[in-house]
Amino acid sequence: MELYPNLILDALRTVRYPGTGKDIVTMGMVEDDIRIDGNRVSFSLIFEKATDPFLKSIVKACEAAITTFISPEVDIKGNIAIKTPSPEAKAKDNNPLPGVKNIIGVSSGKGGVGKSTVACNLAVALAQQGYRVGLLDADIFGPSIPKMLGIEDEQLYMEEIDGKKLIVPAEKFGVKVLSIGFVVNKEQAVLWRGAMASNALKQLITEANWGELDYFVIDMPPGTSDIHLTLVQTLAITGAIVVTTPQEVALADARKGISMFMGEHVGVPVLGIVENMSWFTPASHPDEKYYIFGRDGGKVLAEKLNVQLLGQIPLVASICKGGDDGVPVILQNSVSGVSFLKLANAVCDAIDHRNATLPPTKRVITH
Repeated sequence: MELYPNLILDALRTVRYPGTGKDIVTMGMVEDDIRIDGNRVSFSLIFEKATDPFLKSIVKACEAAITTFISPEVDIKGNIAIKTPSPEAKAKDNNPLPGVKNIIGVSSGKGGVGKSTVACNLAVALAQQGYRVGLLDADIFGPSIPKMLGIEDEQLYMEEIDGKKLIVPAEKFGVKVLSIGFVVNKEQAVLWRGAMASNALKQLITEANWGELDYFVIDMPPGTSDIHLTLVQTLAITGAIVVTTPQEVALADARKGISMFMGEHVGVPVLGIVENMSWFTPASHPDEKYYIFGRDGGKVLAEKLNVQLLGQIPLVASICKGGDDGVPVILQNSVSGVSFLKLANAVCDAIDHRNATLPPTKRVITH
């Protein structure tokens, strides 16, 4: 008889916690410490309290599930340990980044509107002004931040802090950076199921040494997905920025993104809209404006939804070249660089106003 962890987990998925109707694996009650030694199986169950009234019955149900659905020969009786989280662990779970003051989610309703460019230049602009900044590339299926910062070949390593091994973020232009792009083959597509992607993302957040930060910028995937839910369940996001172009199609998707954040089940304040590619300005004629994708669409949407227009970023060749060369346009003395500097100031002001007028955001808890 061959035993392996997934076989044990499949059997435990038949055990449901009374009252919720959910199985104990989905609820996260099975610790990631399954040990198999011949026919002997052992693991731990996590209960919120040692006085849980269902504790003994759940243990018995687990033993029965394993002997019933795998084999009566499995030695499991008496091998299930009980764990309850310490007060320190609970506090860490409620706030996995205690040293981070403000968390900014940069989102977009659709791809191709320059969301990653905005996130990257915003992070670098904040660092240029002396703030301690972290940047997480959470766009699991299209990580572009490493290329934009010229650190595609960065090798990550771990360091031990207080007995725990943590990932050390890369650092460039004064910004601490982590991306799934560091750990996957950049030449191949990432084919992950939702749960795998979410777990990888959680690891980059909770098992990294981000340290003390004034601003933690998250480049979210476009649209609305499992990853967005993972992020709002893992972190209390201070506020979200929605990036759009003036084009009608992009504006319709941006509206959906804004409604997702402002919905009662998520409750993340929207700091404002960034209208990217607002107009084209030739490098040789910085005073000329050509409205290729429409005019003031983001501004009109911001007024309709009663959210702030944080900035309008012009379309210039140096933005594209800067992204390809790994030197963000904010570091260049250009019309676009000035726009991103203004954006950074507007974001700081919006966060200060948000923190002065609204209570702290709470993580989304699902039952």
